[in-house]
Amino acid sequence: MKNSGAPIRIARRTLPLLGSAVALALALTSCANDSNSHGNEKGPSARTTPKPTPALSTTQARDVITHYAKINNEANATRDRALLDTAEDGPLYAMSVSDYTETEGLPKADRKPYKPWSYDTASAKLYIPRLTPGQDRWFAAALSDQKGKAPSRLAVFAERPQNKRWELVSVVDPEGKKLPDVALDQDGYATAVAANGNKQLAAGADLLRSAVLDNFATGGMNTGTKVFEPTVASKQQIEVHDKTGTRYGDQGTTVFAGAANRYKDAYALKTSDGGALILFSHTHTQTDAVAHSGLQINPGKDDRAWLHGVPRSSIQYTFVCNDAATVPAKAAPSRLIGYTCARTDASGPPVASGWSDRA
Repeated sequence: MKNSGAPIRIARRTLPLLGSAVALALALTSCANDSNSHGNEKGPSARTTPKPTPALSTTQARDVITHYAKINNEANATRDRALLDTAEDGPLYAMSVSDYTETEGLPKADRKPYKPWSYDTASAKLYIPRLTPGQDRWFAAALSDQKGKAPSRLAVFAERPQNKRWELVSVVDPEGKKLPDVALDQDGYATAVAANGNKQLAAGADLLRSAVLDNFATGGMNTGTKVFEPTVASKQQIEVHDKTGTRYGDQGTTVFAGAANRYKDAYALKTSDGGALILFSHTHTQTDAVAHSGLQINPGKDDRAWLHGVPRSSIQYTFVCNDAATVPAKAAPSRLIGYTCARTDASGPPVASGWSDRA
């Protein structure tokens, strides 16, 4: 449609997203609820304190990883949400389903053929924590989807208490493919620590989540640059705020904000320096709006599933993200080492009647 002003065109995405083949959906079960996640908490006496034991064996962990890849391939081939739900949970599942939704909004000619994949379990680095009885079982792994290549993807698998089924709940690719130095005992097992309320750590998952949201919302002016030292990941989030927020000039605005987060679980492992690797998630929105009447935002083809190609006066996108950070044991800034986001919703009011779909 011909506008009285130049049309606003939205970018397909403003954040790095996970590819559909590996954007495995996930729900997070806390590595351990903060109230009981200290494997070394002192009980009434040494004789009554349950001894932490591995969440599962290394063989069982590799079987979980293999099973996940098999189910994920089967589900992705036909975008079978119910089947995928048996292997993924939490934010990862939400992210995977959003990829299905986006694909289904495209014309069939634009849909890319699905290519099966698998993780190389032989090269996987397993971070299996010792847990006390009653703690939800989970483990982390560094994985590669190519044989012969060093693992560089951090994943968290959690056992869902309601069905005793292991599901993938988080995936993050650390910057530079450099893995954190997770502490392992003489038997090769990791130590789970509390992700929040841990006086031995400089920051917990809640503070890290707030800092990430501040990176997007203000460019890190409030807490983001105080909690995190500059890293590729944290600078990238700030760049998203800075560049996306000004790309429309005087024709429109972009505002980021935190959103209701359904996925509050976090997983933490002790690192060799006495700090911790913490894996958590967050949800944020991005709201684009025209500056005045006569302008419109023209949805791209990847928005079709949610916006159906109808021009809008404003659009609010919702993003679900997985984040990973290393936290020092002393009072010092943490390091955001990676994050992955997927748009899970988009909505907004159509422009007044009279618009043309050829804007």
